Amino acid sequence: MENKLKIGLIGLGTVGCGVAKVLAKRDDIEIVGAAVKNINKKRDVEIKNLTTDPLTLANNPEIQVLVEVAGGCSVLEALEVAIKNKKHIVTANKELLAKHGAQLFDLARQYGTTILYEAAVAGGIPIIFPIKTSLSANTFSNVAGILNGTTNYILTKMEEENLSYSDCLKKAQELGYAETDPTGDVEGYDAMYKIAILANIVFNKRIDLSKIYCEGITKITANDIKIADELGYKIKLIAQAKKLNKNDEDILDIRVHPMLVDKRKPISEIKNATNAVLLNGFPVDRVMFVGPGAGEFPTSSSVVGDILIIKSEIDKNNGSILPIATCRHGEYAKQIDINETINCYYLSIVAKNTPGEIGRIGTACAKFGINISYIIQKGVVNNNSASIIVITEECFEKDINNMIAEIEGDNITKVVNKIRVMG
Repeated sequence: MENKLKIGLIGLGTVGCGVAKVLAKRDDIEIVGAAVKNINKKRDVEIKNLTTDPLTLANNPEIQVLVEVAGGCSVLEALEVAIKNKKHIVTANKELLAKHGAQLFDLARQYGTTILYEAAVAGGIPIIFPIKTSLSANTFSNVAGILNGTTNYILTKMEEENLSYSDCLKKAQELGYAETDPTGDVEGYDAMYKIAILANIVFNKRIDLSKIYCEGITKITANDIKIADELGYKIKLIAQAKKLNKNDEDILDIRVHPMLVDKRKPISEIKNATNAVLLNGFPVDRVMFVGPGAGEFPTSSSVVGDILIIKSEIDKNNGSILPIATCRHGEYAKQIDINETINCYYLSIVAKNTPGEIGRIGTACAKFGINISYIIQKGVVNNNSASIIVITEECFEKDINNMIAEIEGDNITKVVNKIRVMG
C-alpha cells in the first residue's frame, strides 16, 4: 500500500505489545523496528529489526513517527534526537513529560514536529484532545480525579473486604495491578505526574513538579475507611489542580493526597482500577470522564489513536501537522504551598483515656482558630487509650499542623492520621 506510515517503537512491554497487536490488523502502518531492553525475551508478538539502542530508531531516516511506551526518563536523548531528525513523537510516558516536557515541546516547536500523548494521563480515557478541542471554549477553575488504578483498587478492596493496606497491596501485586516495587503508585508519584500534565493543558501554564504536594495511601487504615463510611464518605487518592485568586493574581493549588469524598459525589463511586477525571469550567459547568486508566489494550487504544491522527495529517500533505496540539505557552504557573491551602480535615487521634481529653483537643483547636464540625470518642483501644475522631471546618494547613503539634506535645496524645476532606 502506498502512503504506508513507517513507525519505530521504543518499548515492547505490556503496552508496546498491545500497540503492536492493534497495528498488526492494519495494512497502512508498518513498524520498521523496535528498541527493547532484552532482544531474547519471549513475547507474544513478532517484530522485525529489534535493537537495544533507541538511538538507532531516532536516526533511522525511514521512520516518520517514533512511538515511546517504555517509560522512565532514560529515553529522553532518543526523543530529542528524533525530533531534531524531524520525526513526530507519540508517547505514553507521564514521568518524562512531567519532568522534561518543557524542553521537548520547545524542541518540537523549533523543528516543526508534533508530540502527542493521550495515553500518558488516563490510559484509555480520551481527555487531552477533548480539552484542546471540544472543551476549548471553556475557562477552567478546577481539574481533579482518580488517576492511578493501583491505589484505587487497593482502597476499594480495603473498603469492600475490610482488609489491611498490606493485604490489599499483596493482592494487587498478585493480579498484576501493582509492581514488585509499588512506590511510584502507592506514594502518589504516578498521579502527580499526570495531574502536572493535566494542569499544564487546562491552565496553559508550565508546572514546577517540585512545588506539587504529594502524599500516598500507605498510612490509610481499614479503620479510617470504616469510620469514613459511617460518616458518609469514601477515601480516595485524589489528584487536584485548582485555580485560586489571591491579591488579584491567579495561583494554582496542585496536589495529590488521600481525601474523604462525600458519597453523594459521583467520583466516590469509581471502583477498582478505573480512572476518572472531573473538570469544572465555564460555560460547560462540570463534566466527568470515566474509563480504564491502564492495561494493554485501553492504553494501546490511545497510543494508536494518536498515531492515526498524525497519519491523517501527513496524508493531507499540507505541510502543517496539528497546530492545535502545539505547546504555545512558556510561562510557569505560580503555585501555592500546601501550608497556605485551606481544607477541612479528618483527624484520627489516640489519647490517654482520662477526663477532659476531648476538651483539651477543643482548646487547642480554639487556640489556632479552628472550628470543630464533628468530634466523638470511638471507644477504648490498647493500653487504656481513647480513640477520638475529629472533623474540622475549613482552616489553613499551617494551623491544623500547629494544632496537632500542640496536642502531641505531652507525648500522651498521638494523631494517627490526618486526611483532608474534598470540597
